[in-house]
Amino acid sequence: MPDEIKPRIAPLLPSDWNDAVMDALGAFPSARDFVLNGWKAGGHGVRGMHGLGLTLHYPALSKAFLTFNNHVATGSTLSRRVREILILRTSWLRKAEYEFIQHVVLGRRAGLTDEDIDRISRGPDAPGWADPIDADLVRAVDELHAHACIQDATWTRLSTQFNRDQLMDLVFCVGCYDLLAMVFRTFGAQLEAGVETLSPEMRARMQVRL
Repeated sequence: MPDEIKPRIAPLLPSDWNDAVMDALGAFPSARDFVLNGWKAGGHGVRGMHGLGLTLHYPALSKAFLTFNNHVATGSTLSRRVREILILRTSWLRKAEYEFIQHVVLGRRAGLTDEDIDRISRGPDAPGWADPIDADLVRAVDELHAHACIQDATWTRLSTQFNRDQLMDLVFCVGCYDLLAMVFRTFGAQLEAGVETLSPEMRARMQVRL
């Protein structure tokens, strides 16, 4: 049976954002503006609104995390495409359906095809990787997930393609979205109305993965 995530904390919606919340959101202005502008335009199912809203009950904590999240999302030395590969694999391993669905959208915008996304879900040894470095990015996530450490062989190959700062951003990106997966699953993030869901096959495969 799929792992049903039950809501435990209701997201704080833009209609209830106060000065303390707006101050916290100033740490990640692009996320704030995306949600707020969509809300003002009448879109009460703005993608990402529920996930963001879960943290806003605790503005001091939210501000601290969003400062970090803003770097990972907008200040990283990694390309958008690389970041989305890392985030999609992290959320898949964590069975974080809410996070995975949000980043399917962002991954497509970063240039990933649906075939790429399916391959990311199947792991580094799946057939069909056009670029072995993409498989190694997925492998690095798997190793961080399993050992809290990228193994030497993977690190050596990645080091031929990425500099020191990029490798640091890689680890911090995985850590950031691993933490968000815990937030979304534990607090019970629910998809916004109208957001495309996973296919039944992919959802079942995510939930039964060992």
